[in-house]
Amino acid sequence: MKMYYEQDLREEAIFEVAKKIMTAARTAPKGHGVDNLVLAVLKEDGIEAVSNKLKEMARRDNLPDYFVRDAVSIRSASAMVVFGTKIMPMGLHPCGMCGFANCAEKSKHPDHPCVFNTGDLGIAMGSAASVAMDHRVDNRIMYTVGQALLEMGVFGKDVKIVYAMPLSVSGKNPFMDRDKDALLKKA
Repeated sequence: MKMYYEQDLREEAIFEVAKKIMTAARTAPKGHGVDNLVLAVLKEDGIEAVSNKLKEMARRDNLPDYFVRDAVSIRSASAMVVFGTKIMPMGLHPCGMCGFANCAEKSKHPDHPCVFNTGDLGIAMGSAASVAMDHRVDNRIMYTVGQALLEMGVFGKDVKIVYAMPLSVSGKNPFMDRDKDALLKKA
């Protein structure tokens, strides 16, 4: 009789959930019906590259300890979903919620986000986190990882805001209640 143990199927299951997470993010509501999201999933080699970049940034720029802590903790992930958004005004009138008088004025500042871009990204990540929760996959949304991915230029120049969600299935969520000192020793 052939038995399939959970630990032998875990990686496949996590990758299937990662695909569902990206689907949930893609189908989340978007302002003015415009979709500026860019989504991807990283596996072990990509996660390791991002972890190394986080450590490099922390040393080079004297960043807070939590950059190194996150660099170590993401190595526990079997997959990591990456969420990015392009920065493009929606052309809504009236608006001005970005701080500029209108979208034409905002367009003169291409690195300044449109509130709808960031709002859509947040809604998409909330939808994505609910899918992870529904499948009982441990996760955490991390801006630190997004900073490393931005510096690595993986999404090109049009994507200005990036977050990541490492995914794990284990007896304890490796991305929460972390022992900072123990993780820093592993770095």
